[in-house]
Amino acid sequence: MTRLATNEPVWDLEFDEKGQLAAPAEGDFLEEVTAEGVDDLFMFSHGWGTSKDKARALYDEMFPMIREAATGLAGISNTGFAGIYWPSLWFPPTQATPPPMAAATQAGSGDVVDLNAGTAALSGTEIATSLQPGFVDPVQQQAVLEIGRLIDEGEKAVGSIESDTQKEERLRQIHELLQSLVPLAPTGEVEDSGETALLLTAEPKTAYQAAAEAFGSAPPDSATQGIGDWFSHAINGAKDAMRVLSYTIMKTRAGDIGRRGLGPLLETLHSRSPAVRVHLIGHSFGARLVSFALSGISARANSPVASLLLLQGAFSHWSFAHAKDNPFGSAGALNAFADRVHGPLVATFSVFDWAVGVWYPKASFLAQEDAQAKTAGRWGGMGADGYQAVNPSDDREMPANGNMNYEFTPGTFYRVNAASVINNVQGEPFSGAHSDIRKRPVAALAADAAAAHA
Repeated sequence: MTRLATNEPVWDLEFDEKGQLAAPAEGDFLEEVTAEGVDDLFMFSHGWGTSKDKARALYDEMFPMIREAATGLAGISNTGFAGIYWPSLWFPPTQATPPPMAAATQAGSGDVVDLNAGTAALSGTEIATSLQPGFVDPVQQQAVLEIGRLIDEGEKAVGSIESDTQKEERLRQIHELLQSLVPLAPTGEVEDSGETALLLTAEPKTAYQAAAEAFGSAPPDSATQGIGDWFSHAINGAKDAMRVLSYTIMKTRAGDIGRRGLGPLLETLHSRSPAVRVHLIGHSFGARLVSFALSGISARANSPVASLLLLQGAFSHWSFAHAKDNPFGSAGALNAFADRVHGPLVATFSVFDWAVGVWYPKASFLAQEDAQAKTAGRWGGMGADGYQAVNPSDDREMPANGNMNYEFTPGTFYRVNAASVINNVQGEPFSGAHSDIRKRPVAALAADAAAAHA
């Protein structure tokens, strides 16, 4: 345990990829929370591609701002903070064509937008080297490196005298290794598993070319315009498939850690210290982690969660949906667990978040062949437009100066348009403003949500 400069306690909670709390010992953490007399515990989870040092820097910046915003608010007292650390994957930075604003707002429509995600500029080795540390299993680490090697060999074979049969065999080897890394999606999470159509396809030759067109590694319909072009596009598509794999693993891992690790820890905390109110905050795939923690709490009465804040969530906006108006025809995977939150359920969205608004749905719906694949918003992300098909719900807008009483009501879903704050895309041609959250208005939103508990 450490402390803020203002003396509030801060815990670092480290989870492994299976959802086990690696440090500190669970008993030590629970005893310290009680001993510190914490009433309101803010728990924050980082998102994708975040090293421990970068996560700590995020928490070091946000926790003091949240503490300042919460000071003096009715309903909040004796605050404490916990940073959640988990092994997310890091895909190397890519140059990309920044999407026009119209594309960002229409990302879930299924319309083809002429964009380039920049994946083609990377080598297979560069991608594999970035992803490898996210795996603990040596066999999986070796599989990732082997995929990178095969992609680089394939690029050298483009335009060579190799036969199509030899080239297809390269793709088969790549795809077999890639499939060995695909995690099993828990039953009932269909709204968050669209990308598996690409990863589990039996036709990598066709599917990888489609992926290259979707991500802009190859222009639309170009695979049929020249003899030999197909293999170049398919090899670029294999790189895009590795990006989709990283998305899939991070989503699954975040859900597992929330469900198996954080959720049960919260229930135990409640049984030990029933007066402690927990305020869950998650960014990107960390938003999925804290959301799925709700499914790891056995009943509403056993939950200490007083508020939920999802900052540019990188998971399905249908996750909390009721069956009505849901294009999947059934309730979302988290629909039955929303009652674990005793206060408001808040999600920010921004048109400037290209990672979630543009590229996230491409990873899912552009690999689909079914007629429903282009249903508007079918594969959309939380950070693009917030909760969908939920009730009761309401909309809010985050002011640039952060001065606002949101008048949140417990048990209500809120979509907060944060475009006036989460909007800095400078130097981020791929992700846009996805990570532009280290701001006082964001901290003020977290404090206001916490103050609205039942």
